[in-house]
Amino acid sequence: MSSPQPPASAPQQGLSLLQVVQSVAWSFFGVQSHRNRLRDFSLGRPMQFIVVGFVLTGVVVGLFIAAAQLALRFL
Repeated sequence: MSSPQPPASAPQQGLSLLQVVQSVAWSFFGVQSHRNRLRDFSLGRPMQFIVVGFVLTGVVVGLFIAAAQLALRFL
């Protein structure tokens, strides 16, 4: 099996913060285009995805806690 090749139209050296956030956000839903997956594995650094994953997980947990507390106030 050959290693993933970056898309032909991607002259960039790495991924922007927005691209990493989008990739992690889509992975929360379990959807990702094949083209973006190849881009992530060929241009991204694992530590970027790990850090953004932890931050977004914290944001989601914080939103759940805030929603639960808001719901309890109206009981």
